[in-house]
Amino acid sequence: MPKGGSLAISPVVDVEGKRLSLTNLDKVLYPATGFTKGQVIDYYARIAPALLPHLRGRPVTMKRYPNGVDAEFFYEKNAPKHRPDWVKTAPIWSRHNRRHINYLLVDDLPTLVWLANLASLEIHPSLALAKDYDCPTMLVFDLDPGAPANIVQCSQVGLWLREIFEHWGLQCFPKTSGSKGLQVYVPLNTPTSYDVTKTFANALARLLEHEHPELIVSDMKKSVRGGKIFVDWSQNDEHKTTVSVYSLRAREHPTVSTPVTWEEVEKTFKKKDPSLLVFEAPDVIERFEKMGDLHAPVLELKQKLPDVRGVATAAAPVAGTVDLAAQAEEEPVAERQKPVPRSRTKKTAAATRTPARKVAKPASKKRRAV
Repeated sequence: MPKGGSLAISPVVDVEGKRLSLTNLDKVLYPATGFTKGQVIDYYARIAPALLPHLRGRPVTMKRYPNGVDAEFFYEKNAPKHRPDWVKTAPIWSRHNRRHINYLLVDDLPTLVWLANLASLEIHPSLALAKDYDCPTMLVFDLDPGAPANIVQCSQVGLWLREIFEHWGLQCFPKTSGSKGLQVYVPLNTPTSYDVTKTFANALARLLEHEHPELIVSDMKKSVRGGKIFVDWSQNDEHKTTVSVYSLRAREHPTVSTPVTWEEVEKTFKKKDPSLLVFEAPDVIERFEKMGDLHAPVLELKQKLPDVRGVATAAAPVAGTVDLAAQAEEEPVAERQKPVPRSRTKKTAAATRTPARKVAKPASKKRRAV
């Protein structure tokens, strides 16, 4: 595949034996920086060795910006009818829509370049593989800051999550959202279900909220998020997708959802400098060339969540401690969003080691066609 902007003078390219006609390569999609559609395609072509393993076999939702990040956008789940015949799809039954949705499978470089040519700046894969759609291969926490909080406070919450999972002997891996927040992934790659992962994530989010009500909220209402970190447990759902690692984001600059090290997260929290966790497309290519794929273990590391009641064991084993997880199992999802009264639990061992801080949230737009 051509590199370094050569796509801009080659509107018809051969990608691994597939001929593609690329359009409007000089069109500026990021007006603040002049980043063009040709550069978007070039970025995805160059980051493909890192990105494709995280997309392969997973139903993908596109978020398309045909006229750039300052204009209208739209999500596209159904694969376009005008797609090349070599683009793979997976029919997935949607209980909400009562029909099959023909999702894209971005399994190879030609498909990735074709998708980028549709101005799909953002790529949102499922947490499960198409072949086993009811079994997520990972658990995810999306740490979303409400202004004036930012990724510094997200880093604090991420470090608490890491300590809790270390308590169970489990590894987790951070990445930036590419927007304002931080995301923490717990690889599973073992038999499970969304009922298990979502209930577990909800219970843990509620426990964190209970221990740090000045900083953390688990309630999805936007009105309660100001200055706090929303620990979004609801991403663990078959109907939702989370932005892919290495995906561009539709921000003012071409920032990327970037895998980072825990040392980088600690440094950001210690120095209180949110710029330390902001990476644009050229930075990410350079990081991959030097550091490899920091998120690679998420694809293969086999781990099992403790019994959902084990969430309570993250708290000090004091008589009278509420079994939040057991309670979460018994409540309907809508009820699980309510925080447990603070007086009924004790501090987590992980949470008592570092003082709490404060915390922001991304913008949204609406639909239009390419």
